[in-house]
Amino acid sequence: MAPAAHGARDVAIVAFGQSDHRRSTDELSEVELLMPVLHEVLAATGLKTGDIGFTCSGSSDYLAGRAFSFTMALDGVGAWPPISESHVEMDGAWALYEAWVKLQTGECDTALVYSYGKSSPGSVRDVLTRQLDPYYVAPLWPDSVALAALQARALIDAGDTDEPALAGVAARSRTAARTNPHAQLRGSVPHGDYIVRPLRTGDCPPVGDGAAAVVLAAGERARELCERPAWIRGIDHRIEAHSLGVRDLTDSASTRLAAERAGAFERAVDTAELHAPFTSQEVVLRKALRLDERVTVNPSGGALAANPVMAAGLIRLGEAAARIHRGASERALAHATSGPCLQQNLVAVLEGDPR
Repeated sequence: MAPAAHGARDVAIVAFGQSDHRRSTDELSEVELLMPVLHEVLAATGLKTGDIGFTCSGSSDYLAGRAFSFTMALDGVGAWPPISESHVEMDGAWALYEAWVKLQTGECDTALVYSYGKSSPGSVRDVLTRQLDPYYVAPLWPDSVALAALQARALIDAGDTDEPALAGVAARSRTAARTNPHAQLRGSVPHGDYIVRPLRTGDCPPVGDGAAAVVLAAGERARELCERPAWIRGIDHRIEAHSLGVRDLTDSASTRLAAERAGAFERAVDTAELHAPFTSQEVVLRKALRLDERVTVNPSGGALAANPVMAAGLIRLGEAAARIHRGASERALAHATSGPCLQQNLVAVLEGDPR
């Protein structure tokens, strides 16, 4: 929903932090991975844990390999004295949405949102099969790359792209990541051999570990905490059918609807941070979001440069907000996805105050 149109409370991202994303962090627990990021965003606002009205996190027990693993991360937040806290078994972008809703109620003026994921301990390609339909698809064990390859092949067969164009998406993204000190892959990266045709190594995201956090604040409190807040002018998320066989993999109706509900089509954006772990998914998202060459897409490098599962979507929101904070963007779109072949999609529109 678009706050301006529906009389919702003005809420902004006032701080963003992320870890240096690495192939493996064997020497660090989830708490140790997360704590520096939490300290960074709190220090940026001058807030202490006790000043935060609501805390919400996003992570996956499947990655950690144990139930209720998110409770360990609360050691890094500090849950005593008792805090108002919630958790989503989703990317942190959906935790941000829950925190935004909480701020709309007026029960608090600030919120801390964080997410993290360690993909390195196991085979994330296989772990993600647990998202699939448990009766017909999951027993076949099609991994995440194979499913993305089905989508890429559908796009090529439809004439929407080709393999050189996909290689160009990868090259542009990782070249942009040269200026991102947190990215896992930067600069010239060989496109490599086929993993599952038509996808090569360069078409796929790196496997790695990472964490991210943002602070949200409402109204004048946001202006007190940040020189140039990134106001969330609209945010919405939608989900498509679970069964891949009933979806058009060359399009993303849920992304388009979420963007429409968030007000993304009301005025042009200058920046778009898209959560497209595979090159072919950027093709789908550009079409659904009506992005032309005038829009700077993934100036951070996007998920092709660093893809910490359960944090990459929140990072897209944070990167878009950070560009507004430093004056590099006036109106930005941020997108997050979850599930196979862009099944679930969240879109947010962020703006800075007029200068």
